Amino acid sequence: MYTARAVAAVLGMSVARLRSYLRSGIVTPTRNEKGEMRFSFADLVLLRKAEGLIEQRIPARRVRDAIKKIRDGLPAGASFHQVTLSEEGQRVIADDGHRRWHPESGQTVFDFQGPLPDSSGATVTSLGDARTGASPAARQEPPLTAHDFYKRGCLLETTSPDEAGDAYRAALELEPEFADAHVNLGRLLHEVGDVYAALVHYRAALSLRPGDATAAFNVGVALEDLGATVDAIAAYRRALECDARNPDAHYNLARLLEQDGKPDLAVRHLLLYRQLTKKR
Repeated sequence: MYTARAVAAVLGMSVARLRSYLRSGIVTPTRNEKGEMRFSFADLVLLRKAEGLIEQRIPARRVRDAIKKIRDGLPAGASFHQVTLSEEGQRVIADDGHRRWHPESGQTVFDFQGPLPDSSGATVTSLGDARTGASPAARQEPPLTAHDFYKRGCLLETTSPDEAGDAYRAALELEPEFADAHVNLGRLLHEVGDVYAALVHYRAALSLRPGDATAAFNVGVALEDLGATVDAIAAYRRALECDARNPDAHYNLARLLEQDGKPDLAVRHLLLYRQLTKKR
């Protein structure tokens, strides 16, 4: 679960914008025992979709109305994550993989680039397809999966980190519980200095996969960068619970324990670091 501050940091939106979404009822966060709002990752994905449409200069009111109508009209058991949103002539277009429609009116939007059925139910084949012998089904490529986007992100990291980040975000929109995508997106955000947003993704990965040593270690690094030394110490200890042979976790923990006035504990971890890194 995420605080309002974390949501605003991850999405790069102002608190005022976030409040407007709350007033419209697009997202309905829960509250903890102190009355503080807590957002789910599903809320995060929904807000990111809304922001993407507004960036395409669709009026915010129209975006909010469209999303509410889509969500209210979903059949039981269906997820909003299965619906993609796009812009067409300053209007929102929804696509659930079976049909495209204008959420505000409910009117179906036909794809005139694809095959159309005739009145008998048969598929009408274009002249070009008839000449080449290609069937419409053969021309249609299956939609990309979350793992496809994840692999694309891995391939793009060294040459185009921005596009890699977009690929990881696409993977998470399709599969919000994709721990590896959270870790990799967090690292990319961390590398460009967006430490708080990175921490959100590291913690998401760790909540999904509690034994993930990499996620736990990265949480420690992010907390240390944010100046939260006590929490960073706890995170490095958790990383070592996941993988006791992580030399970097031992080294970082030793350094922080030394700073915290606990030299005896620091020496123990420093010795373990040296054992793990000595040449054999």
